[in-house]
Amino acid sequence: QVKLVESGGRQVQAGDSLKLSCEKTGTFSAHATGWFRQAPGKEREFVAAITWNGRQEYFADFVEGRFTISRDDIKNTVYLQMHRLKPDHTDVYYCATPIHTGPFHGNLLKEREYHDWGQGTPVTVSS
Repeated sequence: QVKLVESGGRQVQAGDSLKLSCEKTGTFSAHATGWFRQAPGKEREFVAAITWNGRQEYFADFVEGRFTISRDDIKNTVYLQMHRLKPDHTDVYYCATPIHTGPFHGNLLKEREYHDWGQGTPVTVSS
């Protein structure tokens, strides 16, 4: 059974950088992985995704080049590096994987394509 655990979220100041981690256990096979964010009372929103082999990356428009996504398959971990953070980036950040490993032919920007989710890690950006 796949389990995802996010870490790295904390309170920072506007303009700071933060690196979130998503560690996967339960399988050593590579999944595509996505990051989403959610504020209280709002729907979950796509942030970034990376394909199973790391060759393609996708970002939401609001990222504006501030974030990067990467993977270390030896550590079974996907990272979301966030730079020049703004108070608007305050949210709980979740990582997720589709049900199947390897090449994924769905839309990694869509929440419905993901099967397993972590518990989330909170990011607070103070002005």
